[in-house]
Amino acid sequence: MDFFKRSFSTESLIKGELLLIDKPVGWSSFQVVNKIRWHLKNMTGLKKLKVGHAGTLDPLATGLLLICTGEKTKSIQTYQKQEKEYVGKLFLGATTLSYDLETNRDYSYPTEHITHQHILDMSKKFTGEIEQYPPVFSALKKEGKRLYKYAREGLKPEIKSRHVLISEFKIEKIKLPEIEFLVRCSKGTYIRSLAHDFGKALKSGSHLISLRRTKIGTFSIEESYHMNSVYNENSPKNISLKLN
Repeated sequence: MDFFKRSFSTESLIKGELLLIDKPVGWSSFQVVNKIRWHLKNMTGLKKLKVGHAGTLDPLATGLLLICTGEKTKSIQTYQKQEKEYVGKLFLGATTLSYDLETNRDYSYPTEHITHQHILDMSKKFTGEIEQYPPVFSALKKEGKRLYKYAREGLKPEIKSRHVLISEFKIEKIKLPEIEFLVRCSKGTYIRSLAHDFGKALKSGSHLISLRRTKIGTFSIEESYHMNSVYNENSPKNISLKLN
């Protein structure tokens, strides 16, 4: 169902709604929240309405975004802590500075030495608690400044690693140079970093070329509302793919 064709009462929005949205490609999570807030305020005549999301998705990623309104925004941290599930695809044999398609390829690497069995065996080493470095092209802050701003200035700030939990990293399909996968992971996991580190572990390089979030806790993408009407009016060609 198209979210923008659904009706809400003023009371329900203030008391709090949990909205499951299928974020389209090209939109930042912030843009989705702004568009939904604007729509709900226009629908109800409310001058103010709290609206927030429970877990960022990169502009180039699609899938499940939990959005809370009113009093429900107090539960955002609870939703953020829940396990996430993603399906995605990585390209083996080249890297990018952003670890995905936001930036151009910077280096190419050999892949002739990599077998299907090697890929399957290595994926097992990326389950459990692992140490991960967030991408420099991310919205994390260092000394009050977003990391991606440093990156765009050509700077390389020191980034601290973090411990994340990968409960499942399953290789779904291998058709080199592309590999399709499924990941279940904890809050704070960067799938872009996982793709980058996986390429390094294979003595090559890789970057993420597609990503879709399919679950957050017990909530599934199948239950979500799409944004087709507004998405078709504002196609990705008119939307900046850079982080906000």
